[in-house]
Amino acid sequence: MPISGNQDLDEPTTARHPRFPALLLGLPALLFALITWQVVADGPLVRLDEGVSRDLVHPDGLSEFLSDLGNVQVAVPVLAVALGHVALRTRRTDRWWLPATAAALLMALVPALIIPLKELTDRPGTPAVPPGTGYYPSGHTATAAIAYGCATLLLLPRLRTPLARRALVTACLVLVLGASYGLVRRGYHWPLDVVASWCLCAVLLSSLWLFLRRTTPPERPR
Repeated sequence: MPISGNQDLDEPTTARHPRFPALLLGLPALLFALITWQVVADGPLVRLDEGVSRDLVHPDGLSEFLSDLGNVQVAVPVLAVALGHVALRTRRTDRWWLPATAAALLMALVPALIIPLKELTDRPGTPAVPPGTGYYPSGHTATAAIAYGCATLLLLPRLRTPLARRALVTACLVLVLGASYGLVRRGYHWPLDVVASWCLCAVLLSSLWLFLRRTTPPERPR
């Protein structure tokens, strides 16, 4: 049966372009695998990373403040507020619990992924921190990216104007990049620790976005 023009326009982008999800998930996953291999093998990328870190590390009050944006005590309450807001706004719609539950499970998945990776790679820290291992990938970066990223994905569909949506996305990027910069500047992490967490979280957040697009219905009263 022919598809009308309106039906074609309403068809999801991911359905018209089946390669898009593969690229969205595959590219950051491939980059994460490459960085992890270099860290485990102590490859040339690691030596470059250490050189960049020496140029960037300069502990100060600002870097300490920014790094705290990735603390569980800071990032997770922001996500919790977003979860509660979305749940209240959508409680009269079909499957209102699905977006908040998916985001909460994704946040809980972060330590389940990060801790084994830290033990597997056993990477030592920068000279700015006490001797020890288990710094790769950055757990604080992952916490910030998932908490603020999930909050953004949940709130975006509820904002009515493009300006509000752009402001929300910008705020999310500022928080994640600020935390990342603070962690590197303070010397809590090597730059590659942070970049690897970006890649891992890109896969997780993209998966959540695709899941919500396919499973969350429009907000119709029950």
